[in-house]
Amino acid sequence: MAIRDILYNAVKEKLARDEVVASMTVRLVRSVEIARIARTAGFDTLYVDLEHSSFSLETCAQICMAALEAGITPFVRVPANTPDYISRVLDAGALGVIAPHIRSAADARAVIKAAKFPPFGERSAAGGLPHLHFRSFPVAEAYAALNDATMVVVQFESAAALAQAEQIIALDGIDMVLIGLNDLLGDLGIPGEYDHPRVREVYAQTIAACRKRNKHCGVGGLATRPDLAAEFVKMGARYVSTGTDLGFLVEACSARAKAVKEIRL
Repeated sequence: MAIRDILYNAVKEKLARDEVVASMTVRLVRSVEIARIARTAGFDTLYVDLEHSSFSLETCAQICMAALEAGITPFVRVPANTPDYISRVLDAGALGVIAPHIRSAADARAVIKAAKFPPFGERSAAGGLPHLHFRSFPVAEAYAALNDATMVVVQFESAAALAQAEQIIALDGIDMVLIGLNDLLGDLGIPGEYDHPRVREVYAQTIAACRKRNKHCGVGGLATRPDLAAEFVKMGARYVSTGTDLGFLVEACSARAKAVKEIRL
């Protein structure tokens, strides 16, 4: 069996076709069923949020492997942009790393080095990866295929990141910028002001910079404002983080409880 027959990143393929990718965030459910639920619901990808959860690496790995088997692309948002986190979540089954709080091109370069095998990075060799069905392949072939399939997503969540946006996006190895709007608005001194003109400026500038370099822009932090998410997709964003498993559960439960309480006797 050829390595290309078993290693496939559907998100990367959809983005290459300029299609919109729907993502959900896993922060609550610790069992593998969440991967199949995400696929049944129609999501293209999920990302395990190690930054804002108490998940262990083992839990993260189980969900990533379940996602691979279900045919949904697994990403992981790491709690720190260090090689020990990045390489371990990728070895565990993730097909991409989401790096939070990138503030400079130097920060982004460090993530690329940790996520990519030589000659593009410094990721350490690991045999028997779940992405390859635990099969063995020639090292050069495996490195090339895994480097191609593994996505590096950097989050813009500060004014410092915006100031270096062009330099960050220009780096070889960066696939996508995900705008973490809530943290960004806090850093800009306008927390919660989703309709502030600065928000549209940020998206317009970031999308333009990404398009110029054949990179992609993602929408994050707008689960409560699908109208704005749709607006930014029309502007050129191609990845939408729709919300968390926790948010979906609370929303659905609240709607059912409200419906019962509104029954007239």
